[in-house]
Amino acid sequence: MNDVFPVTPLAPSARPALICFSHLRWDFVWQRPQHLMSRFAESHRLFIWEEAIPTDHHLPYLEFHAFEGTSVQSIRPRLPAQWSVQQKDRALAGLLDQMMALAGIRRPVLWFYTPMMWPIARHVDAAAVVYDCMDELSAFRFAPPGLAANEAALMKAADVVFTGGQSIFEAKAGRHGNIHVFPSAVDTSHFANARAALAEPADQAALPGPRLGFYGVIDERLDLGLIAALAKARPQWSIVMIGPLAKIGPEDLPRAPNIHWLGQRGYDQLPAYLSGWDVALMPFAMNEATRFISPTKTPEYLAGGVQVVSTPVPDVVRQYGDLGAVRIAPDAARFIQACEQILAGQGLAWREAADRMLADQSWDNTFRQMQSHLDRVMRRRLLSSSPLPGVGGLLAPDGVTSMPA
Repeated sequence: MNDVFPVTPLAPSARPALICFSHLRWDFVWQRPQHLMSRFAESHRLFIWEEAIPTDHHLPYLEFHAFEGTSVQSIRPRLPAQWSVQQKDRALAGLLDQMMALAGIRRPVLWFYTPMMWPIARHVDAAAVVYDCMDELSAFRFAPPGLAANEAALMKAADVVFTGGQSIFEAKAGRHGNIHVFPSAVDTSHFANARAALAEPADQAALPGPRLGFYGVIDERLDLGLIAALAKARPQWSIVMIGPLAKIGPEDLPRAPNIHWLGQRGYDQLPAYLSGWDVALMPFAMNEATRFISPTKTPEYLAGGVQVVSTPVPDVVRQYGDLGAVRIAPDAARFIQACEQILAGQGLAWREAADRMLADQSWDNTFRQMQSHLDRVMRRRLLSSSPLPGVGGLLAPDGVTSMPA
């Protein structure tokens, strides 16, 4: 049996199963879920259960997506667009049971990145329930109305809770007895390639210097007015913006001859872009959507050997505010001034302190610690032999209770 590259998405295996419920597509951008789940896939059968996609078909069904070079399976439910929320949740619970039965999955680990998927899985007899709260989703634009209630239910059922930063940890620490903070980590060796003389991508190589850049999802969390002010004040600077748009449109983006919106690029391409930047930007807006974020970009930029200018995101200030390589600027004038200070040049002495800080922030280290917490709660649950409250069988697609596979 080939456990690394199964012949079919549902190929049986002796390895334990982990079902990760994510609001993010596996192949959207490479961030926390991808870093951690790709590591869990080395020891588990890994299923990424993604948000449902509307269909004109009159029946629900599942799409299985395999990805070259990995054993991860992405599961994309398709549901009739006209159905109510209750109909969709009932169907999703049934589809989940079908998948588990076909794949021979028994007592999987259930790992949640979104509380909105808890209702469809709460009936499953799980080896453990994990809530990795990497963002305060309720503060994001277009947050679903049932999110708070579903999070409360998930927090009550979870064996262990992780948070993506210190601020969100402090906001939720009183709601669970086994909660741990794991801020954004970094694949240091990957981004350290930017310190070498990499060949720059053609769409950036032609831009005049100095170059100041940002990569990441471009959404309501960015201060677009700050980007416009930066470009207007220093027309000789090239502002490089890399990433997909989410929840905003092209018409929302500031336009200027020296602002270059390059679109989304692959994770493997980022070091080559970073290697051509003189300053790395973190122009986040100060609003509810950024109050609890712990951006992965800070350690990635530093690992790539580029100094950072950031707006005062609380977790960035807390973790990096005393580091010489990261300058915090609360308004456009001081943001521009901080960029100018970096461009004036102060040698590479800052790198030593930055590298010391990054030494313990690897995704491998984060994964090992999370795995240790998971092993402990699995042992505890196994010894207590206590399935989730309310488990009394699995829901078939028609809503009739059936026995577990």
